[in-house]
Amino acid sequence: MSTNLKMLRLPAVLDISGLCRSQLYALVKAGKFPPPIKLSERSSAWICSEVKAWIEQRISASRVAQVKVP
Repeated sequence: MSTNLKMLRLPAVLDISGLCRSQLYALVKAGKFPPPIKLSERSSAWICSEVKAWIEQRISASRVAQVKVP
């Protein structure tokens, strides 16, 4: 099994993303954050590589915006 398929539970996603719970779910609903994977009836998790890719995209977008500011 690849380490790229590591699953993150909600507290870990909130911690590494810097988002609060309501922001996270609003972004998921808007299609702007990777959706969780259902593990069981009452359990969900996010794919680590997808969360990391989202963070990298946010960093890149921020850096591009900073370069454009005079």
